[in-house]
Amino acid sequence: MNETIHIGEVTISVTRKDIKNVHLAVHPPDGRVTLTTPNGTRPEVARAYAISKLNWIREQKTKFDRQARETPRKFIGRESHYLWGRRYLMTVVNQNAKPHVLIDHRRIALSVRPGSDARKRAEVIHEWHKSILHEVVPSLIKMWERKLKVKVAGYFLQRMKTKWGSCNHKAGHIRLNTELVKKPKDLLEYVIVHEMVHLIEPTHSDRFIMILDVHYPTWREARAELNDLPLTAEVWKA
Repeated sequence: MNETIHIGEVTISVTRKDIKNVHLAVHPPDGRVTLTTPNGTRPEVARAYAISKLNWIREQKTKFDRQARETPRKFIGRESHYLWGRRYLMTVVNQNAKPHVLIDHRRIALSVRPGSDARKRAEVIHEWHKSILHEVVPSLIKMWERKLKVKVAGYFLQRMKTKWGSCNHKAGHIRLNTELVKKPKDLLEYVIVHEMVHLIEPTHSDRFIMILDVHYPTWREARAELNDLPLTAEVWKA
């Protein structure tokens, strides 16, 4: 059963699951608040718990509000773009040929047809980002399948507004935010491991945390680094 708690300006989405302990989270980039409680938890108890954590919730939301944002990308010459956490300068080549992207030293060369607008250039870059991820993700999944003794039936890459990844436990699928290509590669690995652990434990339960602690003991540091990095300026449709 899902419900919503309103405490002043704070809205909290409450979910009841078969878990032992309460889990409260404030999610980047927009400060969405979720509270997961054991089945049978009375609404007034969930509300009292949320009130007791209100100062912490507000601190986390303020942190996300103040977090650095990328300036909107125009996909023009001399503009900064990021790949695996490193800064590159963009050059734009106009030619009557199929659009493509090349990378050389610290430059990203975007080749587009004359008259292409920012939206078209963004699409070309996004497809390039996906191709880079497709080169890296399968080997990481294969390695962690052996370590975690699970099987990923398939993975998908897409733009996500508020999540770095997600997992469909029943189908055995994981989804990854294409923005991860801009972050250091070890943070991509952390997100992959996080979602693959959900194939073992669907919820963020104590068991889930225990599995992460055993197999990826630096996950807290990785999560903190990922959430502290600048957020994308684009507002993509889900």
